Amino acid sequence: MPAYSDDTEINDIVSAFLSGTLPKAKWTHAAHFAVALWLLRHRPEWAELPIMRGLIRAYNEASGTANTLSSGYHETITIASMRAAGAFLAHYPAETPLCVILDALMAGAPGRSDWLLGHWTRETLFGPEARSHWVEPDRAALTV
Repeated sequence: MPAYSDDTEINDIVSAFLSGTLPKAKWTHAAHFAVALWLLRHRPEWAELPIMRGLIRAYNEASGTANTLSSGYHETITIASMRAAGAFLAHYPAETPLCVILDALMAGAPGRSDWLLGHWTRETLFGPEARSHWVEPDRAALTV
């Protein structure tokens, strides 16, 4: 089943994310990747880490999630996810609808919410160090 039926739905998710009005229940694993793909294609300068970090932190605050060493923004997950989104996007012609690319991404390893645990131990990935800055995988190399 597709995450979103067309790019209009993705545009709506991105708009609500950027405005801080996306209901927390709609900030799903697929929505994270939809936003990443949209930014990489349409606003690549916003996909750069300093801006992306700020966008995620602002959304978290708007939706009532504190950005601390145990909740909210997570640097290692953000970087790994943006790398995965970028790798998927690079394999498709520019005219390919984002919903098609997102469906392919969600059908692969990154589509599983636990995909990063194949690269990091739970202890490392969810520790405060990985949340606050990039930590190299301690289980298997990240290939994206």
